[in-house]
Order: sequence, then structure tokens, then C-alpha cells
Amino acid sequence: MSIHIGAKQGQIAQTILLPGDPLRARHFAETLLEDAECFNEVRGMLGYTGSYGGKRVSVMGSGMGMPSFSIYMHELVTEYNVKRLVRVGTCGALQPNLKIGDIVLAMTASTDSQVNKLRFNGMDYAPAANFELLLKAYQAAKSHGIDVHVGGILTGDSYYYDNPDWWKVWAEFGVLVVEMETNVLYTLAAKFNADALAILTVSNSLVTGEEATAQQRERDYSQMAKIALEIAL
Repeated sequence: MSIHIGAKQGQIAQTILLPGDPLRARHFAETLLEDAECFNEVRGMLGYTGSYGGKRVSVMGSGMGMPSFSIYMHELVTEYNVKRLVRVGTCGALQPNLKIGDIVLAMTASTDSQVNKLRFNGMDYAPAANFELLLKAYQAAKSHGIDVHVGGILTGDSYYYDNPDWWKVWAEFGVLVVEMETNVLYTLAAKFNADALAILTVSNSLVTGEEATAQQRERDYSQMAKIALEIAL
């Protein structure tokens, strides 16, 4: 049994949304799900299961960074039979056309981490989203009049970098945004034959230095979660 998730068998739905912040998981559960019940409080990583559109769906915090995310994902898939995982998180824009509040669907996820180098004996691995989820998310966004950007992103191993220009080489090669979890989400999804997608909201820009306001975060994060819930159906 899981040592990091306190749920009993059957308490977690086969589809789960994974924001990094457990308080955001609680907010999504309280505002978007019906009859949501808490299934996990271990280490404060709140998790809930409720319904949306008549379908069971769960939401749980994942923490920051690939090590934290990989622990929870591994246990969700291997111990609780989760089949579909949708990361709903924030990211920093690396391109000038991306504005605060824009939504990005991550098609692929590069990384500056060594985690897959270790896993694949020094070779590169190119983890990608599940195409069906990616297509459904794009279609759901368009049906609600929400503009989205689709492309490659970067999963970074650090939040603070010593070199202020570190991101420019990634931007030069068309990488849209940077965050800290999606590479391992897609890698483990491939390993365990699960479906995965990352839906991200731009909360800051490395190009302009802008940061999202509290109002922007509340409004735009809900849009991201609604797209995720639509594809959960």
C-alpha cells in the first residue's frame, strides 16, 4: 500500500487532476466538483473525489518538482489504478507572444534534469502527451472560446537560476514555457501505459518580468481546471 497517500481502495477515481498546490486542489474540489470528499491529508497533500457531469473525478496536490510529483504519480497509478492524469499548473512564459493568463497545452516536455539520463543510460528520451487528451483539450477550449497555445515546454530542475539569461537558448528553439513537473508526468505515463496531459496557465513572463495578480490567478486557474474536467468526461 501507499505510504504517502492515505486513501482506501476505491476512493480515488481513474481520472485525476494534479495541481502542485494542495490548497488549489481543495479550491477546485469545493468550487467545481459535486459531493467532493477528502481522501488524503497525509503530509498536507490534500486529495478529493467528487463528480463532474455525472462522472467520478479526483483532484490532489502533487507538490513542486519532479521528485515530489513522481512519488505521488507512481503510487496513484500502481496502488490506486489511476488511468488518466492531468496536470493543471502554472508556468513562466519564454516567448514574447505569451501573456499572463494564457493557457498552454504541453505537447512535449524537454528538461535540464538528469533524471532520464540516469533512467536511459545517458541517452535522451522524448516524453510526449497523450494525443487523444491533447486533441480533446484543444477542442474543449475552442468550444468555450478560450484561446490556447500548443507546443513544446521545458521542465526545469531549479526554480532560481544563477544565470539570468539561462532560458534564452530554450526560447531560441521555440520552447513556449518553463515549469517543473511535466517531463516526469509524460515519462511515467509511458512507462505505466497511462494517459497524461499538462494544461498550464502562464503566471509570469521571463521575457517581460510580469507577474500575475491574485485576481488573474483565481480567474485563469479556474479556466484551466474546467478544460481539464471537460476532457475527464
